[in-house]
Amino acid sequence: MVRFVFSATTALLALIVIVQGVAHDDVFQTYLDKSVPFVGTNTPITEGIDGSGIIVAVIDTGVDYNHPDLLGWGSDGKVIGGYNFINEDDLPIDTNGHGTQVAGVIAADGNITGVAPKAKILAYKVSEDGKGVSSDLIIRAIDKAIEDGADIINISLGINKTNTKIDRAVNKALEHEILVVTAAGNDGPEPGSIGSPGRNQGSMTVGATYNNLASSLVATLDLGDSQYTVIPMVGSSKLDEPIISEIIFAGHASSNDMINIDASGKILLAERGSVGDEILYFSAKEENSANAGASALIVYNNEPGIFLGELTHQFVDENYQPKIPVVSMDRKDGLEIKDMLTESRQASLHLFYNPDFVAHFSSRGPVSPFYIKPDIVAPGAYINTTQNNAGYNFTSGTSYATPHVSGAAALLMQKNPDIHNHEIRSLLMTTARPVSDAYGNSFPISASGAGRLDIAKAFEAQLIIQPPNFVANLSSFEPTAQKDLKLEPIKGILEGTTILFDGPEFIEFTGSLEQDTLNVRLDAIGDSYGDHEAKIRIIHGGIDYVVPVLIHYTKGMVHSSIHDNMLYFEINHPDQWSFAKISATNSQDGKIQTASATPERQAVIPIRENGNYWIEAKIRIDGKTHSAFDSITVSDIPKDMVNTDITNMADIPEKQVAIISGIVLVIGLIGLFIQRKTSRQALAPRQLPQAPHY
Repeated sequence: MVRFVFSATTALLALIVIVQGVAHDDVFQTYLDKSVPFVGTNTPITEGIDGSGIIVAVIDTGVDYNHPDLLGWGSDGKVIGGYNFINEDDLPIDTNGHGTQVAGVIAADGNITGVAPKAKILAYKVSEDGKGVSSDLIIRAIDKAIEDGADIINISLGINKTNTKIDRAVNKALEHEILVVTAAGNDGPEPGSIGSPGRNQGSMTVGATYNNLASSLVATLDLGDSQYTVIPMVGSSKLDEPIISEIIFAGHASSNDMINIDASGKILLAERGSVGDEILYFSAKEENSANAGASALIVYNNEPGIFLGELTHQFVDENYQPKIPVVSMDRKDGLEIKDMLTESRQASLHLFYNPDFVAHFSSRGPVSPFYIKPDIVAPGAYINTTQNNAGYNFTSGTSYATPHVSGAAALLMQKNPDIHNHEIRSLLMTTARPVSDAYGNSFPISASGAGRLDIAKAFEAQLIIQPPNFVANLSSFEPTAQKDLKLEPIKGILEGTTILFDGPEFIEFTGSLEQDTLNVRLDAIGDSYGDHEAKIRIIHGGIDYVVPVLIHYTKGMVHSSIHDNMLYFEINHPDQWSFAKISATNSQDGKIQTASATPERQAVIPIRENGNYWIEAKIRIDGKTHSAFDSITVSDIPKDMVNTDITNMADIPEKQVAIISGIVLVIGLIGLFIQRKTSRQALAPRQLPQAPHY
């Protein structure tokens, strides 16, 4: 039994170390330049591509344009413009540091080098302290970036919920041919934890990986047939081989707890927290355990969730050095293991390096059954970058993965000035590098998207694939799905292209290339219902492009049709169903309409706008809910019917019109309240909090 598909990340990444005045430290300087070459910037640099002529808008806490690596305000400086939305009479100077850190990853050009060192920055200050920002200011900043001619917008801010106003602003920027790159957030590894603007279908949403061997310590814990998520604490070291030993419970790992157990050679399980007058820092728990002869220590949380801890901190003795590995664990898993220890249990604990590993804190999808998020992952853990007041720092969070992708986009835009923003997005996604967990298993699409950013491969790519990923809906009634992929060579022709499929055995794949279109057909054989992942590999010009596919294979089916500006829905299920709730979502603006159906009553929804609609049916059978999916494109609604009142669109009895009008009024009042509340909603920088030490 696999307890959790995600293995641990290193707690080193939670540590935020502000380093001032290190510009002339050559040893330190070498370490600062890890993440940028790790993603493959050497290839474009050797060809003279450095971001010249590309403008990146940074919507954040401003930028310290007095920093020697980001020097200058105005047309001759690094920061060519921007706006201070906090104090509108002042320039957008950064007094917090977050925006300067983000800008440094993109375009630092001095003691350290960003991904696109010659790109220019537009600085939009929407927060003073970095703790939050009004959604209205984000929207105003996006509008200003459009007005000021940005090529790319970097937004390392967000919330863990949907904000439709921000999403509409992002859509506006996309319509103006601006690539919008957004942070996934730091609420992982919980599924569905990506919020706005990262939820936006058209934005390029970025999760975080580690960045080099020195900052990529991960851990595995195996107990019987189960695998558990554990995270190395700061100060733990890699192991040459796993520790295999009996696991026993050690209370809080206090000095008194050690008196009552035989810890020699054992892996100890302890609860986080202190007892009595003894302050039990993690370092104290480690020291007590090591002195008792333990081989390793696992500390489970004393509250829900997992945490990142540190052994080395300001309260330890000067000569303290951890002697045994220490990892942290979720409370639920810890209590589960504790309950198992009524009998002897052997466990295996291993700590080792794995650079291409999705960081534990990186927010996960899904955000919708109809499209894939995140789009890509990039280094966002223990990142070296610029800091206010001419300093440098190490910091972690999807805030810093995002500008790696913004900088990469700037390089591709310089090399290919005539291609569109969605084509840049495709090049970056289809050339991404696979990432795997600590057990060698590929991370799911909901954690890693297309994979880890590989600038060198994207730079050499000559094939644009649209769409770069997609969702396929199959059912027992319609076990076939078809999709057309457009293949457009930047140079050359499509001859010699090879098509391969990596997916579940019960899916039969057919791919036929006709001129510039790859006709994809997926046929489900059998009854392996559920969500499945696959990859279409397109080999062209010596480069292996990958298109991730999420497959919904459902037992039931919902079929949509349009007649006289009304959507009609047919529900089919091999089992007897009693009720179905159906939602139709306008893919462009996210507006949702709902209806219900029974076996005796068909569901109908009036449609007032042309566009692509996502259909989801929740079908009730014997008290349980089963999903089914569909999509439909509406294109024949006359212009004079768009936004027409729904009561004019169907022959609805007068009494029902009155009821509907009342409901619409109530919904309108609630919406107004939510809108006012949302306009003041705080968004937070996508930066990882500092690690605790007890």
